[in-house]
Amino acid sequence: MKHIIVIHGPNLDLLGERQPEIYGTQTLDELNREIISYGKSLDCEVSCFQSNSESEIIDRLHTFRNDAAGIIINPAGFCHTSVAILDALLAVTVPVVEVHLSNLYKREDFRRTSLTARGALGIISGLGKYGYLLAVKYISDLYQEKQK
Repeated sequence: MKHIIVIHGPNLDLLGERQPEIYGTQTLDELNREIISYGKSLDCEVSCFQSNSESEIIDRLHTFRNDAAGIIINPAGFCHTSVAILDALLAVTVPVVEVHLSNLYKREDFRRTSLTARGALGIISGLGKYGYLLAVKYISDLYQEKQK
């Protein structure tokens, strides 16, 4: 079975409470259940992880850098600041998709630059939960193509 790793960065544990006008009212647990369920419909096992710690995110990337169908990461605020997460992403050999719930380009100027984006095949920004679901579908399709 295809195994997809989802990594949620800092403050995403407060989804549903923090700035619902930007991030919506869905909680992280609800989002994870939806991502996992959608993955199952594509014959994928999805594991979700959230941390407010840069080092824990890096450790998770190291653990699965060669051992997953792909990684979906929402580095949240770390995307603007973390060369260390970028370096970890550059060591990953499986496909990586960066996802952001909000449209970075409709927000403050400093949010329009993602350092971590260089470590991803692509970025999905501004589609809310659908960004995660599209990333799961993309990685699943990539995996299927590699198996042919």
